[in-house]
Amino acid sequence: MVKVSQTELIAGAIAGRVVSFPTDTVPALAVKPELGDLIYQLKQRSLIKPLILLGSSLEDLLPYVAYHDAELATWQDLIQQHLPGALTLVLPASERVPLAINATNTKTVGIRIPNCPPAIEILRQTGVLATTSANISGQDALRTMAEIEQAFPSVLVLENLDLFSGSGFPSTVVLWQEQQWKIIRQGSVVI
Repeated sequence: MVKVSQTELIAGAIAGRVVSFPTDTVPALAVKPELGDLIYQLKQRSLIKPLILLGSSLEDLLPYVAYHDAELATWQDLIQQHLPGALTLVLPASERVPLAINATNTKTVGIRIPNCPPAIEILRQTGVLATTSANISGQDALRTMAEIEQAFPSVLVLENLDLFSGSGFPSTVVLWQEQQWKIIRQGSVVI
């Protein structure tokens, strides 16, 4: 692991390095969307488990979503109530979503805006990043710099990561299907 300043972490992410930073849930592993396969390799993650896209705003994330204005209007209540926050929306994917995000179902994409000022500031400068929790696949999410350092020695980690602690609970994941929301994973947000 390489402990770096926020400026160095942002530069590394823009250059295509895998980085780790705090969110409102658990620390994230993150990389440019088109390089998502790097996260699968690091985590030893099955390709059937998609990555999600984190962004600093809905405007940053919408280019990755295929939607009609009427659908967006339908989604607004949930978006305004829970984003930024620990809610991941699984929506129809646009052509902009790289295969590395969801290799087994290219028709959907998960998006989220974390309610965490350091993460938002990073994402404002890097743009949208492909993310997942910082852990080896199938193991508990890592919470401390020491744990992340041991598991992922090549990852750039925000030097003061331990100053920010998320809830420790995963985000709630909801899928837009047949004109309604379906809960895929119950997390800290109750719908």
